[in-house]
Amino acid sequence: MAAALTEWAAAAGSVHRLLLASPRSFCAGVERAIAVVEQALRRHGPPVYVRKQIVHNARVVADLRAQGAVFVDELDEVPDGALTVFSAHGVAPAVRKEAADRRLPVIDATCPLVTKVHAEARRFAGRGDTVLLIGHPGHEETEGTLGEAPDRIRLVPDPATAETVQVDDPERVSYLVQTTLAVDEAAGILDTLRRRFPALAGPGSDDICYATTNRQRAITAVAAHADLVLVIGSANSSNSRRLVEVAERAGARAHLVDDVSGIDLRWLAGAATVGITAGASAPPGLVDEVVAALTALGAKEVSEHTAAVEDVVFTLPKEVRQP
Repeated sequence: MAAALTEWAAAAGSVHRLLLASPRSFCAGVERAIAVVEQALRRHGPPVYVRKQIVHNARVVADLRAQGAVFVDELDEVPDGALTVFSAHGVAPAVRKEAADRRLPVIDATCPLVTKVHAEARRFAGRGDTVLLIGHPGHEETEGTLGEAPDRIRLVPDPATAETVQVDDPERVSYLVQTTLAVDEAAGILDTLRRRFPALAGPGSDDICYATTNRQRAITAVAAHADLVLVIGSANSSNSRRLVEVAERAGARAHLVDDVSGIDLRWLAGAATVGITAGASAPPGLVDEVVAALTALGAKEVSEHTAAVEDVVFTLPKEVRQP
């Protein structure tokens, strides 16, 4: 008890200023995906089955589960005839075929920016390119993209792989990027690929999504003025983990927390200015809870750094669109 009181006292006496990064929290693709599940539940009633987590956030998944969503890893867990939602991260064609073969009614909540990457994969592979996909192994988005042309796409997760990956024809090679990567991380890998393959072709516009880029730029600026950065997001959220890495590269101590309960009071000792952001899959309310807790500990000033203003809205799939 004495140790806990000492930690509380040190934390309460340290934090004076909270600096919020903006944009933060939900992006348009995440809002769309959550709305798909909520509308499906309203129209059809529970249960609605969702393959994988609709977005990578524990609070979102828990809230939707409470409303009647059932999250499964694979389609063989879905009963015959049950309404099924594909998550925001996209799926491989083999998953779509399995659903069609079973005649499962499906609503696709794939983020339109991920759908764009899938279309590019089909186009590049279809013209005979070796496609180099810059991304993280095992992530649902990369698994789905790889599935578009498994014999033509090769995953490049790091600079070392970029130095050694082999292609069938160096004159017919292209690249794609996972939408939630750190911008500087992807740029370093891409520089190596361009050096090795001068004919390397790419998409017409960046694959890394606008929301990922905006949040990384905002936290880079905030981290330069913060003693500590708290990134709110779940451990399986790629874009949230990248925000921690970006903040660290900007010179700040940074930690990823699911919610306010994940904050270790010892982190706050000596941290006069605390920067706060949230991954694109984290609800805004989680930020409000953290701000309220730190204000209760004595933070007197709350200010915001805005790197961009987002006004992107994605249309819902026709199956759940309002008439």
